[in-house]
Amino acid sequence: MGTVNFSDVITFEGKVVVVTGISGGIGSVIGKVFEDYGAKVVGTGTRSKIGDSQVDYHVCDVTDHDACEKFCKSTIEKYGHIDVLVNCAGITRDALTKKMSEEQFDRVIDVNLKGVWNMTRVIGPHMQAQKGGSIINISSVVGVYGNIGQVNYAATKAGLIGMTKTWAKEFSYKHANVRVNAIAPGYTMTDMLNTVPKDLLEKFASQTMLGRIADPREVANVVLFLASDLSSYITGTTIHVDGGMRL
Repeated sequence: MGTVNFSDVITFEGKVVVVTGISGGIGSVIGKVFEDYGAKVVGTGTRSKIGDSQVDYHVCDVTDHDACEKFCKSTIEKYGHIDVLVNCAGITRDALTKKMSEEQFDRVIDVNLKGVWNMTRVIGPHMQAQKGGSIINISSVVGVYGNIGQVNYAATKAGLIGMTKTWAKEFSYKHANVRVNAIAPGYTMTDMLNTVPKDLLEKFASQTMLGRIADPREVANVVLFLASDLSSYITGTTIHVDGGMRL
């Protein structure tokens, strides 16, 4: 499970990959996978540091427009190009709508939606100018099906799908080979789920056709696919990585 190796057909040697939210569960695995395939990984997060890694790590709040612009421009200046952008930074602030505070709603919108715009508004046009690149937005099945107590989160993840389709059109203008896709994971075994009681995890697993929760590597493998030449004719689409989830 999650251990497929495509090293014979995929390489990211000489490629620069930016991963936001790299200090989080799925983001850290995505960064590691790209490192394994030879990429220079540049990551952002809110922690002061991450573990032993070759990632060029930067503390950057994606809600800070000026900080994001500075990060993007300095990365382009340092490496000369950015080949892949993975927008993975995201948070939850769950509550039923009648109990959700304005702060809870606004914070999720700022991180999950505006944060993606802050990064992509610089890197997308850069890829367009260099005539190539791949942008992968990490959405969620909640953005497709909705979920009780997550109206803020669902709105942002649905919004990412709309952004993905729009940017697939914008950044490929005049046949620039810039592809933009989204991934909609289901329940994935990150640190967040490690605190969930076993009986609830079993319930989540039972909602999938495969009867289990995803390993983060299984999500990362699809990111790798969408960033690679194996998906060279795929753009503007959303791939569900949810084990056949039934909501």
